[in-house]
Amino acid sequence: MLDLHRIDVEQYKSVTKIPVVVVLDSVRSEMNVGSVFRTADAFLIGRICLCGITAQPPKPEIHKTALGAEDSVQWSYHATTLEAVGQLKSEGYTICAIEQVHGSISLEKFAVEDGRKYALVFGNEVKGVAQDVVDASDCCIEIPQCGTKHSLNISCSAAIVMWHFFTALQ
Repeated sequence: MLDLHRIDVEQYKSVTKIPVVVVLDSVRSEMNVGSVFRTADAFLIGRICLCGITAQPPKPEIHKTALGAEDSVQWSYHATTLEAVGQLKSEGYTICAIEQVHGSISLEKFAVEDGRKYALVFGNEVKGVAQDVVDASDCCIEIPQCGTKHSLNISCSAAIVMWHFFTALQ
């Protein structure tokens, strides 16, 4: 097998992560959860907060798309997303709901500030980020889109937004 110079799980755990937490607000698909884990591993995300109905590892469907990233990326479970948001605010995180709402900031115009900690909240595949979580957020960010659809799969949205923060904070 070709050596791709990848680090193992134990080495990954000791690597410095970017100051970003991903919050999943009742994401229903275990495969989407796994995909977010895999992307979080790729972009050195600090941790993932799984909230509400979001499945938790170990689950075969999560593992199918995470390919082991559920073992490398730190995660926690919270009964409600508001509980997770409250905890993250108390830890000094800026809460950014990734949602299309009046007054949201287009991703390419969002200036990621060095030295600041961010929590990125991604919502349910059908309902999006819950309104009470949007209301509790410090800002809302949306991904600009030009086609006939006005949404992306949560795993795609998460990858785009994590990449934006990774390139700014790396």
